[in-house]
Amino acid sequence: MSQPIEVAELANAYAGKSPQDILKLAFDLFGDDLWISFSGAEDVVLVDMAWKLNKGVKVFSLDTGRLHSETYRFIEQVRDHYGISIEIMTPDPALLQPMVNEKGLFSFYRDGHGECCGIRKIEPLRRKLSNVRAWATGQRRDQSPGTRSQVPVLEIDSAFSTPEHALYKFNPLAQMTSEEVWGYIRMLEVPYNSLHERGFISIGCEPCTRPVLPNQHEREGRWWWEESTQKECGLHAGNLIART
Repeated sequence: MSQPIEVAELANAYAGKSPQDILKLAFDLFGDDLWISFSGAEDVVLVDMAWKLNKGVKVFSLDTGRLHSETYRFIEQVRDHYGISIEIMTPDPALLQPMVNEKGLFSFYRDGHGECCGIRKIEPLRRKLSNVRAWATGQRRDQSPGTRSQVPVLEIDSAFSTPEHALYKFNPLAQMTSEEVWGYIRMLEVPYNSLHERGFISIGCEPCTRPVLPNQHEREGRWWWEESTQKECGLHAGNLIART
């Protein structure tokens, strides 16, 4: 794609279109340079939609080393179900080892999740995205009223772009609700993480994730010891930047 991409214009034009239309645009613009980020229920819906448009879709996932065993099984289930490769990104031991040696395995309960997520999630993601032109995420606006309510369907990734490298970020599911996501999963018998059957909604690392009670928002199951408007791990830090 040699012509400049008018991000704001396309985001506005596609704001009311279906996730499949947005994904088709992403593939039309970037083809094999588009990567799908995969971890949770929204992401498997995204993978299912993308796979139906392009059987060779490229997918990656972050293994922080602290995921639930059910999540590891879920990743393999998705790999087998669609017959796709899932590139697994892991933390750099040279960064992880000193932090764990100095602060232990649960320092985030004392000083916040920023440093741990920075090493276990953000650095591997930055490493991956440094060679990627565009990626698609399963972000939804109703996931976190404090940080995701304004998520556009297409944007320049303010967290991972550099002056030399503009990274395009698609959020095809931005307008979907949790109810619509689960309606899609049930209707099409898409694989899902078995933790959902035990009250988990938003699933991350095992020490930082818990089930939610009836009528609690899904984000209350993540980093529950921290202020709600800061509940981003850095993967979508632009959501916080946009609010400052």
